[in-house]
Amino acid sequence: METCSWPNNDPLMIEYHDKEWGVPVHDDRKHFEFMVLDAFQAGLSWAIVLKKREGFRKTFENFEIKKVAKFDEGKIQELLLDASIIRNQQKIRATINNAQRFLDIQKEFGSFDKYIWQFTGFKTKINKCTSLEQLPVTSPESDAMSKDLKKRGFKFVGSTICYAYMQAAGMVNDHLMECFRYMEVLK
Repeated sequence: METCSWPNNDPLMIEYHDKEWGVPVHDDRKHFEFMVLDAFQAGLSWAIVLKKREGFRKTFENFEIKKVAKFDEGKIQELLLDASIIRNQQKIRATINNAQRFLDIQKEFGSFDKYIWQFTGFKTKINKCTSLEQLPVTSPESDAMSKDLKKRGFKFVGSTICYAYMQAAGMVNDHLMECFRYMEVLK
């Protein structure tokens, strides 16, 4: 069975690729989870983030947006000592800020899902790549998303992070065409 090569032989990466990556997300908590994880990935490998995913779930209250939005300085200092996550002060503070901004978007649009999917015209963008080298790292959609999120006060939302988020949330199907998941995700 053909598959994308990027998961290599890492069981966590294979499971993520086979079950989650590229599957359209319409749940706000899941959107927030991917947004947090993709921000923490900046400058690191996705494998590192996946290895710490359970730590992130625990420390960020299972990605309950309202709870994370209320984290205070004491909680930040506690998180900076927690080896179960990536201890980057800027990214931790950005996560709390982004949770607050996320709530603003939910209030304005009714859900984050309604807001975020507008960048792809409310449907998954289908790429037809046959090699990893063909996979883009940004797109006009991720550029527009990044610009709008920054305007709304989000942090760690550059176009590359937004594009990785779009891949995770199924806003773009970047499975290679010969990968068994390419057609499965289309359905």
